[in-house]
Amino acid sequence: MISIPYKAKQFLVFLAKLLIVGGALYFIYNQLVHNEKLDWNQFLALLERKKSIAGIAFILSLSFLNRFLEILKWQNLAQKLQPISLSKATEQVLAALTAGLFTPNGIGEYAGKALYFPKKNTGEVVFLNLICNGIQMILSILFGIVGLLILGYWLEVGILLLVVLGLGLLFFLLKKITIKGYSLNQFFEKINALPKKMHQRNLVLAVLRYLTFSHQYYFLFLAFDVNMPYFTLMGTIAAVYFLASSLPTFQFLDFAVKGGVSVYFFGILGINEWIIVFISMLMWFLNIVLPVLAGSVYVFRFKPQLHKTV
Repeated sequence: MISIPYKAKQFLVFLAKLLIVGGALYFIYNQLVHNEKLDWNQFLALLERKKSIAGIAFILSLSFLNRFLEILKWQNLAQKLQPISLSKATEQVLAALTAGLFTPNGIGEYAGKALYFPKKNTGEVVFLNLICNGIQMILSILFGIVGLLILGYWLEVGILLLVVLGLGLLFFLLKKITIKGYSLNQFFEKINALPKKMHQRNLVLAVLRYLTFSHQYYFLFLAFDVNMPYFTLMGTIAAVYFLASSLPTFQFLDFAVKGGVSVYFFGILGINEWIIVFISMLMWFLNIVLPVLAGSVYVFRFKPQLHKTV
């Protein structure tokens, strides 16, 4: 086995940090500056007309609350391995978010969080992160189905439910089949082994988080002078999040994917395309870009355990 010198290890770690942070900043800049669908003149004119410091502070507070609830979710689940402080949970969540920016559906977050724990706990960290993200996905599906029903997509929802029931039946039939020592039955047993209070807290925080970012979307539409019935707008937001989150994508392309789905659904309501695109961009900026910028600091500060070779 080839042994890498200690100084070389330090350089490789620094290079990895530089690539992650540099790449994140480049893609953020590219999306904001070179996206032809963003009409900055109309946005600046609207901002000049509104000039509401309280409104801006309120929208920013929802972004903070959204990420804070995610941090609390991870802190709650990480207790299964070891008690971690709020500041440590914040570091792990934001650094992992930055590391997962270039991976499909944020898979890199799993590896990012695992680096903060002993190597023997890697499997457990991945499992807990799956529980953390899984409940959010389940809520997106449930609220999304309700949203589609509100919008009148009864047939589509019926077909979707049949597919879900079919997959559920398939998982039930295959749950005892073992592949390389693992089975769905073991996975479900592992989920049930977690304390009930941990599950309850995870669910409550996930619901609060979903309500936070979906209403942030809603209030942004109000800020752009879009006046529509509450349930129509919220139903469309739920449908957009459900369908967009079902598509495999990268975090840095989140704006483009959600923007495309949003243009279709909100366009049906007669909302101007530039408003839809700009609100999608703002949601991406407030809930992905700002946390990634903060996470970049943690990525540079991260010090992995490197062993000197004698």
